[in-house]
Amino acid sequence: MLEVLGLSNEAMSVYRVMLDHPGYDIDEIAAHCVLLPTEVHDHLDELSRLTLIRASADRPGRLRAVTPEVGLADILAGQEVELAARQARLAASRAAVTRMVAERAEHQANHGERLHGMDAIHDRLELMGRAATTEVLSSQPGIQRPEDLTASRPADATALARGITMRTLYQDSTRNQPHITTYAHWLLSRGGEVRTAPTIPQRMVVVDRAQALVPIDPADTRQGALHVTEPGIVAALLDLFEQAWNTAVPLGATRPEDPESSITPTEREILRLLSTGVTDDTAGQRLGISSRTVGRHMASIMERLGASSRFEAGIKAAHQGWL
Repeated sequence: MLEVLGLSNEAMSVYRVMLDHPGYDIDEIAAHCVLLPTEVHDHLDELSRLTLIRASADRPGRLRAVTPEVGLADILAGQEVELAARQARLAASRAAVTRMVAERAEHQANHGERLHGMDAIHDRLELMGRAATTEVLSSQPGIQRPEDLTASRPADATALARGITMRTLYQDSTRNQPHITTYAHWLLSRGGEVRTAPTIPQRMVVVDRAQALVPIDPADTRQGALHVTEPGIVAALLDLFEQAWNTAVPLGATRPEDPESSITPTEREILRLLSTGVTDDTAGQRLGISSRTVGRHMASIMERLGASSRFEAGIKAAHQGWL
């Protein structure tokens, strides 16, 4: 039980024998403790370092055990002093950490914070999730990687378990991505809400309508993100999210086609994008689909409209009320 004082069980046995039998020599101590004489010498060195044995005044050349009231009490006193010093160092370290956190919080509140790399982004998302008290809103355009979803799962599970409202927007194209639909249904099973739309706002996470995380470069979200708390910026992001959410369809539901127009929401969005002059590649990136898929959709639209060119298709689509 005295290992915490730095005393081994064997050394403690030797110490007890020396206390109970002060006249024993090395061989007698060894026989009593079932040790070799050389082992007894080692333990005597251990006891000496702890000042639990001293030279005997009655038997020159022999050692005697210091009474526990003195020897062990001195060890305890020394460890108490060391503990007090360690506690003082810990208190000073805690104060330094508190100052650093406060300084960073003040800097972030005044200027926002740029986070570089996915590790920094994942760490901040975890902190935001832990700090959430009411809701977490997120818009996830494009295709998320399986490893990014895996990294998000612990924080999402913790937030949902605490009763946090979680609303997530995905693009319609992600309904064809098994790993994303699996994750989305996992969110639904724990009380989250998931909707999809042909196009959604840029990638964002908004927590408690007070702080948000957005990519520094929307074209390459792995470059980093900006953490913002300025009310004006957060309010603008919220407006974008709510507008998209109100027109999105819950996961599991299907979008009914307009019986009069016979055009799907994705096709309508393709027409809208192409009418602004963007290329098939750009339209595909906005919708999370390939340029080849955009081309197939346009070929189908032209066939239904009886148009020989995209320009003619645009005119006839406008007359049909599709634009």
